[in-house]
Amino acid sequence: MLVTKLISTCDVKDCPTIYATDRGTFLVQGETPDDHGLKIPAHETLVEIPVELIKKAIADGLI
Repeated sequence: MLVTKLISTCDVKDCPTIYATDRGTFLVQGETPDDHGLKIPAHETLVEIPVELIKKAIADGLI
């Protein structure tokens, strides 16, 4: 899989980030919440990112 960093809230490793893949998908880096109360299958996960990151990606024409 080829991964390209699209947008982030900072330049270090532990910030919310959106990546594009050569598969036509996105990877999202963010906090893993544990207080959501949802039943998520074992092979899936949730990450939490700020709305500002999505707004910035849209404004920059990235998504």
